[in-house]
Amino acid sequence: MPSSAVVVTGLGLVTSIGIGREAFWRHLLEGRSGIAPVRSFDTSRYSVHLGGEIQDFDPGRFIGRLDAGALGRATQFAVAAARLALTDANLGHVTDARTGVSIGTTSGEPACVERFNDLELSGGRHRIGPELVNNYPCHLLAAHVASEFGFRGPNLVIPTACAAGNYAVAQALDTVRAGEADIMLAGGSDAFSRITYTGFARLGAIAPDRVQPFDRRRKGTIPGEGAAVLVLERRDRAVARGARIYAEVAGYGLSCDASHMTAPQGDGAARAMQAAMRDAGLGPDRISYVSAHGTGTPVNDKVETAALKRAFADAAFRVPISSIKSMLGHTMGAASAIEAAVCALAVFDDRIPPTINLEEPDPECDLDYVAGYARNVRVEAAMNNAYAFGGNNASVIFVKSGAAAETRC
Repeated sequence: MPSSAVVVTGLGLVTSIGIGREAFWRHLLEGRSGIAPVRSFDTSRYSVHLGGEIQDFDPGRFIGRLDAGALGRATQFAVAAARLALTDANLGHVTDARTGVSIGTTSGEPACVERFNDLELSGGRHRIGPELVNNYPCHLLAAHVASEFGFRGPNLVIPTACAAGNYAVAQALDTVRAGEADIMLAGGSDAFSRITYTGFARLGAIAPDRVQPFDRRRKGTIPGEGAAVLVLERRDRAVARGARIYAEVAGYGLSCDASHMTAPQGDGAARAMQAAMRDAGLGPDRISYVSAHGTGTPVNDKVETAALKRAFADAAFRVPISSIKSMLGHTMGAASAIEAAVCALAVFDDRIPPTINLEEPDPECDLDYVAGYARNVRVEAAMNNAYAFGGNNASVIFVKSGAAAETRC
């Protein structure tokens, strides 16, 4: 088994605040919000009307080998993020059996189901074509990425809801650690959909105006969409080819609450954080930044705060923590993949993004949530936390690499 560490050498991001690493990172540090009135469908029958949609996305800019118009939107995002990551890693011509893909998602391509349903209800069953069935299965997100670039290594999709991006990064880490691939593209992708929006609306979990993680007046999250892909490879290989190294993926921890389908329990989240620190060989005092799940729902933020205290003990009151969902909304299976990219950038750039809209802290959420403005601080190690429906918990830790370049974004 190769002994070299596994590092991040490329980042591709497709989000409502920017497409590409540079635009995304700049706007995130500025505290820019991607939340706006929903444009993709009529929300007049809902009591909420905002979403984190990506405007003016042109899949033809990123997809060449495949027919971009024949792909579902989440697949388009995944392929676009993969191309951006490969370009960022200076790996534009890798096409071999030693390169694999690991993508997380919550819903895959729900627009196919919506279209099928609309045609059926309107009496248009005869117009239901095979493309709806051909594009729906979740595994196609990773399969199409592999097909676009000719990757013939391990290929899978992990549908563990809102923690799926972290699960995909963890799986990719294990694959490279075990020597089963030289390069893994890992991340997550989900597209905005009526199905998801309706589900969250019925749960009463959508905020009417903005996402306010850890604020006393928080009213819920806001659904969004997007994708992120990270290029993972062995450090010795990255150094040999002169690659820019953002961070080392030092370890991860997974757990399941095995309890309520939607209500987090806290103990499982703490166990995932503790397992990640054990895998990385780090104690709580060594973590410089935590990217919180931070959905802005009343229950989640309170339970997450308690879980952080359980996992970090006294160190919980010293570590900076922020939630970028305050800017992007909840991008479902893409969320923790985007947040993984944020952790790699925080380690590389020594800057922490803010939690915007945090104006009146909840007394039960009494940690340092980097309210309002980005912070310049030495980030030796960053932990990315994600907690999903079904009680799926995942934490991944990124640390500075000894081979990291001195240049900054």
